[in-house]
Amino acid sequence: MANGKTIKITQTGSHIGRTEDQRGTLIGLGLNKLHRTRELVDTPEVRGMINKVRHLVRVEEEAR
Repeated sequence: MANGKTIKITQTGSHIGRTEDQRGTLIGLGLNKLHRTRELVDTPEVRGMINKVRHLVRVEEEAR
């Protein structure tokens, strides 16, 4: 998966009232405020983190 592909992740839900591990996952992805966007390399590790907070983020596929 890490063959140059990136994914764009935007935080759409608040971290307030979420568990500490979900807050930590958002921070690990570089998200900690609503509507903040990050472009990350598409790896299994990043996909796992996204899966953990999938109800709080929007993911857009990008081919490079």
